[in-house]
Amino acid sequence: MPLIRLDMMEGRSEKEIKEILDVAHDVMVRNFHVPERDRYQIVSQHKPYEMIIQDTGLGFERSEKVIVFTITSRARKQEHKEKFYQELTEELEAKCGIAPNDVMISMVINNDDDWCFGFGEAQFLTGKL
Repeated sequence: MPLIRLDMMEGRSEKEIKEILDVAHDVMVRNFHVPERDRYQIVSQHKPYEMIIQDTGLGFERSEKVIVFTITSRARKQEHKEKFYQELTEELEAKCGIAPNDVMISMVINNDDDWCFGFGEAQFLTGKL
């Protein structure tokens, strides 16, 4: 059920994007205990002048490999979110060569009544999910 939106600058190959998506999904399944087929990911690529992602005064620089993950999900425990942030960043560096300073993550929390997976139904409310 988590919906992951990734915003990144243009230029990555199809293979690179697939690796990034696979890492994000694996970490999501492990940390948020979602089913394997609970995979909703959308990638948007931008020209460099369309993304300004600074450091909020933390004192580090970002590169052209910066990715912003926006995750829409029901509420998660703080320790699960922190572990997710850490593991996602570590695995993106190890498997995709993306530096930790180039990973920004934002969680957007919603409720079961905020989801319709098709057919005009709120499946969480009808008991189908």
